[in-house]
Amino acid sequence: MSTVPPSPPAIPARLRHRRSADALTAGQLAEVRSAIVAAQAIDDDRGYQSWAGVHGLPLPVYCTHNSPLFLPWHRAYLYFFELALQDRVAGVTVPWWDWTAGGSEGLPAAYADEQDADGQPNPLLQSPIQPSGRPPGGPSETNRNPGQPGAPPLPTRAQVDAVLELTDFMDFQSQLEDLHNGVHVWVGGTMGGIASSAYDPIFWAHHVMVDRIWRLWQLRHPGSGPPAALLDRALAPFAMTVRDTLDVEALGYDYAVTTAAVRGTG
Repeated sequence: MSTVPPSPPAIPARLRHRRSADALTAGQLAEVRSAIVAAQAIDDDRGYQSWAGVHGLPLPVYCTHNSPLFLPWHRAYLYFFELALQDRVAGVTVPWWDWTAGGSEGLPAAYADEQDADGQPNPLLQSPIQPSGRPPGGPSETNRNPGQPGAPPLPTRAQVDAVLELTDFMDFQSQLEDLHNGVHVWVGGTMGGIASSAYDPIFWAHHVMVDRIWRLWQLRHPGSGPPAALLDRALAPFAMTVRDTLDVEALGYDYAVTTAAVRGTG
């Protein structure tokens, strides 16, 4: 993609902090929604539809699942998508959806409410799907069917804690991906299939949660990570290798509240 920078930047003087979707202030939530609206208005490779299409349709499908590159590839994907949003609203970050928080509906209100604070349609509720991003006969807009019969329950805090206790990266990644898969099935609708799942705005908050858990694992197990043989593997279509994804601070972000030490603000 022509919008992808050639390499990650140097460590910035001021880190941006991703926050829980349930803890956003009204102003922070308004910024997230404004960035999504602005990105949706762009019909070239800088826009939301193009970035969503990187994950599945249109072909080629770049995303990695059941792969040793699952966590690094999705970290790179989130990183560049977030940069694209920051081109629209400076400093904005993608929040995470804490699946373990419970609640009557499971989904964060920020992504489930039909209207925003001004009575306008909530851009985090659903999204158009470009024609080339739809499977044959697929819908033109995203949809959800959360908690449908037969779906696994959302992961619990105990399940996440158990995954965080694993000491081997490959075991950790595999079991975290299993939790991730169950969330896709629980949301249902568009999120239930790889081809179009990234068009649903909740996809991004879901994957930020996955990335946050990896960050927590890194803090809990310093020095542990992917096998050396993977470190120089490229993460197409991004100009990034696995090694480039290992330090979130070098990528200019961290997670609010959850880190051992938080430098800077924002």
